[in-house]
Amino acid sequence: MVEPDVDVVVVGAGLAGLAAAWRLHRAGLAVTVCEAGTEVGGRVRTDLVDGFRLDRGFQVLLPSYPEVRRLFDLSALDLRPFVRGAVAVTTTGRQHLVPPWRAPSATTGTVLGRVADAVRFAANRPRDVAAVSALSARLLLGPDAAVRGRPTDDRSIRAELSRWGITDRTVEDVLKPFLAGVFLDPSLGGSARAFRLIWRCFLRGGGAVPNAGMQELPRQLARSLPSRSIRTGHAVEQVRGTAVHLADGTVISARAVVVATDGATAHRLVPEVPEPAWHGVTTWYFAAPASADDQPVLVLDGDSDLLINTAVISAVAEGYAPAGKALITASIPDRVMGADESVESRVRARLGALHDRDAGGWELVARYAIPHALPVTSPGRPMRQPVRFGEGRYVCGDHRDTASIQGALVSGRRTADIVRRDLSDGVR
Repeated sequence: MVEPDVDVVVVGAGLAGLAAAWRLHRAGLAVTVCEAGTEVGGRVRTDLVDGFRLDRGFQVLLPSYPEVRRLFDLSALDLRPFVRGAVAVTTTGRQHLVPPWRAPSATTGTVLGRVADAVRFAANRPRDVAAVSALSARLLLGPDAAVRGRPTDDRSIRAELSRWGITDRTVEDVLKPFLAGVFLDPSLGGSARAFRLIWRCFLRGGGAVPNAGMQELPRQLARSLPSRSIRTGHAVEQVRGTAVHLADGTVISARAVVVATDGATAHRLVPEVPEPAWHGVTTWYFAAPASADDQPVLVLDGDSDLLINTAVISAVAEGYAPAGKALITASIPDRVMGADESVESRVRARLGALHDRDAGGWELVARYAIPHALPVTSPGRPMRQPVRFGEGRYVCGDHRDTASIQGALVSGRRTADIVRRDLSDGVR
């Protein structure tokens, strides 16, 4: 009998894989992580280009995610918060999307021009304000089981909003731009159960980014593992039983293998894993001179079919841009758009309207077209998918849980716990 090289091989150094490896390492197991890329992070990566930090697709951390609070040293991440809520630019003007019990802050008022906009919105749509308040209160105060609900009672996000009495008008020009950016699904056809969990976390703490970019999350997890346990630049070609075959011909044998890749790669390595459908996104990064009017707020496009989510990200975290420069991010959900001049000019025109500035002279720093940004979470789909696939083979990732940072981390934890129990019981 051939002795295994390690206890567990984890394929993929994204958030799910690193979370699983960290927990297995803490349990005293010898773990090797194989990552095809040159750095850890998977889909959570930050490129450094001419002094600008560019996340791979516009990404925001919700610090109130329970698993984030459990796993990370938040102070070490140097988180920089967005202004609580967001600004939706609609056919009837700019509208505030903030927790219903919070008045717009002075900072939000600066970027909007007039705090009176929010008062006018509340006066014009009191029933919608009351409906959103009731939904939010239920999610904040209700027990976890009630917030999650049962798969058999699930519905689409759009149907959930309608069920609470929120009118189509407010959904279309205020809520849809925000939720389309979160779920990358302008149809709002995804699971209401997933929506309720993420909306609750948004209400509890808003969004933030690490000052050095989103890749600080996987980097912090990686630092908690022995340095030699992570092998970057090691692409996995095949998984045969509990043996991992690398592209360079190396074979690593183990007592267990955890495939912690995106859903498409997991399907290739473990065919029993169904490949998920995907939502895509295209993200542009533009550079401009810094301005005193730049504010750390998410701005939503409720007045065009682009549905741009945009922010002066360097106003949120100054580490994203060199001194004297502003970095503007713009993401268009569920589209993988080309780089021709007509597309870029259309994006610039909308950004000019959203930020009330001339975007024609902004420098295009980079454009990311990401077809596999988030797995689709359909109504009725169980949030927790099976992770054990045959003897000694396991799969984790956001496609096995909710399509979010929270889901990826939870999937890594619960997979590690199952592996640990199986190995201690002699199960392979």
